Amino acid sequence: MLSIARPYLPADVLLEGVTAPFGSPLILDPAALDTASRAVLALAPGLRRAGCEGVVVAAFGDPALDELRISLDCPVTGLAEAAMARAALGGQRFCVVTTTPGLATAIAAAADRYGHGSAFAGTFCTTGDPVALMRDAPRLEDALYRLCETVAAREQVKAIVIGGGPLAGAARALAGRVPALLVEPIREAMLMAVARLAVPA
Repeated sequence: MLSIARPYLPADVLLEGVTAPFGSPLILDPAALDTASRAVLALAPGLRRAGCEGVVVAAFGDPALDELRISLDCPVTGLAEAAMARAALGGQRFCVVTTTPGLATAIAAAADRYGHGSAFAGTFCTTGDPVALMRDAPRLEDALYRLCETVAAREQVKAIVIGGGPLAGAARALAGRVPALLVEPIREAMLMAVARLAVPA
């Protein structure tokens, strides 16, 4: 995750990773998202002691984003928050393409929470076991490509968010191959975090 994020930051910004102390390595459903929220909040005391100037919650469900903002004295940015802001720029129609159908309701709720409900065309998911799919990079890229092609044509969206930090590599590989703007959440979160720090990007 750090290697994906680093190129989007100015050279003088120190980037450090902190891993949640418990929870699933992949958030596939609301129960796992709830656990992730508790795990993210458990990091708050250490983040305060570290004196962070900005925090990015690097999970597409933005677990505990609002609660962490209350706990910390620095800007806190979420992947879905940043990606949806970019995708919905100017009120354009957008959707989310991902591998986790169990999170579709949570993603729709996030679109509403961030003020993009009227621009949000829905969440569209690959089929089959998401864990197995994400372990097979060529198959993952092909599945996302086919779904993006279908959704772009059928839903007439201007932007597609590839919903999930672990999908960042596939998102970059697909850029320019589908007839819609592909939005990669880690990139957008880093850019938003830098803007909130008022650091020249």
